[in-house]
Amino acid sequence: MTSRRPFRIVLIAVLVIAALVLVGVLAVLLPILMHRSAGGSGQDLPTEYVSESSATGADGRTRVLAAAGPEGGPADLSALRPGQRVIVTGDGFDAGIGIYVAICAIPDAPDQKPGPCLGGIPEGAQTGEAEASGLSSAWVTDDWAWRAFATHDYGADGSFEVELTVPSPVGETLDCRVERCAIATRSDHTAAGDRVQDMLLPVAYAQ
Repeated sequence: MTSRRPFRIVLIAVLVIAALVLVGVLAVLLPILMHRSAGGSGQDLPTEYVSESSATGADGRTRVLAAAGPEGGPADLSALRPGQRVIVTGDGFDAGIGIYVAICAIPDAPDQKPGPCLGGIPEGAQTGEAEASGLSSAWVTDDWAWRAFATHDYGADGSFEVELTVPSPVGETLDCRVERCAIATRSDHTAAGDRVQDMLLPVAYAQ
């Protein structure tokens, strides 16, 4: 009679692997499904072109969002040109919530998500090969499950720094020559309904 021992070993190995995969999937999905909004960022919808803005959110954090030129001086956000480099920095953000950084449409109300956005998903983010330079949008996170796919991680006290290359004002679903747009931060897909990380610096493109 042929021994069934090898079959049992293979079956046990398959079950163990399946269990590990299930645990991994649950570890990724549960935080997303169970995340509760922390409220708003406290920033009123801005109207002026400023290179820095701050607001205290419903979570008690004071977030600062700023934009500078490559040489370090304040960026003139009233006359952007495609290909221009802008250094976007933030401080006081919640490092437990990942953010996307991009040029997005300014929403009609503070409780609405900024968007749609120019630049799309950072190049390479879907394959884990994202670069931190030459980006028209960026993804900042410290989450262990997503860190390999993001472009940047947080520094101390929820700080970050990304360099954006200004994209064309016209995207598939957005025309910033017609709609009001801003350099925006917003919670990533793990907390998509949470508005506490939303900060805006209005922009316009040079004619």
